[in-house]
Amino acid sequence: MKLYLLRHGIAADHGPDGTDTSRPLTSEGMEKVRRAARGMERLGMKVDVLLASPLVRARQTAEIVAREFKLHVQSADELAPGCDADRLLELLRQCATERVMVVGHEPDFSDIIGALTGGSRVEMKKGALARVDLHDLTLGSGALIWLLQPHVLHTVAK
Repeated sequence: MKLYLLRHGIAADHGPDGTDTSRPLTSEGMEKVRRAARGMERLGMKVDVLLASPLVRARQTAEIVAREFKLHVQSADELAPGCDADRLLELLRQCATERVMVVGHEPDFSDIIGALTGGSRVEMKKGALARVDLHDLTLGSGALIWLLQPHVLHTVAK
């Protein structure tokens, strides 16, 4: 399985109701995610399933990417903050496809990449995208193929 992990874009400090859950993307965050999505498309990425954390900023990020790839976003409570590799693997076992993108949060994704690849340490900025190839759906079975920070995707989009 090719697993793409996309950290949500730049979000407001506070949501309209004052909670972390409702924090939306800023206008800058939306624009940067649009450029990143164009970069993904120009790189020839293929995605079959797009899963997103239910938090507003992750959902908005996923919807922007979904428009570029002509996909439907599926909300996954498992991807909310606090997600770990075991929860993600359980979610992936329900996907009958080879190319899955998940949109979520830090520090979860850095920790998950480490667990899936047997100990890698990575830093995912807002809007960063990683690809991990999983030979099977077990801890340590993956290989980090690449990690693209947002400025790389923005450059490709031009």
